[in-house]
Amino acid sequence: MNENKKMFMQIVKELRTLIREQHIEPGDKLPSERVLSEQLGVGRSSVREALRSLELLGLIETRHGGGTFLASVHHHQLIEILSSFILQETKSIEDVHATREMHEREAIRIICRSKALRNLPVWESLFIKVELQQELVREDILRECIIASNNRLSLKIWLQLLAYSAQTFKQFVTAQEKKALQMFIKSLQMGYIKEAIIAYEEWIEIIQDGR
Repeated sequence: MNENKKMFMQIVKELRTLIREQHIEPGDKLPSERVLSEQLGVGRSSVREALRSLELLGLIETRHGGGTFLASVHHHQLIEILSSFILQETKSIEDVHATREMHEREAIRIICRSKALRNLPVWESLFIKVELQQELVREDILRECIIASNNRLSLKIWLQLLAYSAQTFKQFVTAQEKKALQMFIKSLQMGYIKEAIIAYEEWIEIIQDGR
């Protein structure tokens, strides 16, 4: 587990402790970035990044000029479940990767079944970038798939799950990935679900082998 993951977990645990011990209710204001930074002994940038991730999931809400607040009860309950799971150790981290891939596979199926989604110009643009071996970040391809599936909750969950493999997927696509990626994108455009998922899995395997 790298230091970024440990830092994120530390900040989340601290927030949960503060919420419980200080009886913070939905809608109440949370300590400032400066206070959290001092309590944890970490940089404000680390605190800010963790808060941003938690906001994407709906655990907290940031109001312009007003600070950070605990989100509504139903959001809080959802994130308690997700956070409790994610904060487990080794085996659960493996499950996090598997869960992220489940979201990605389902997004692929949704896109393949819809002519309108298959014909989005983004796929041809991505294909050309792969073909010309232009700089292309791995996570950008996956994010386009999740966004295209048009499920905001899935996107929020996926973004948090991605945080546990962020370094791998923030890297550029390599020449070794080109063939599998081209097959993936073309199968997606043609609506061939089985072929698209096989190519996607081959691409992910290449990435994992190169870690």
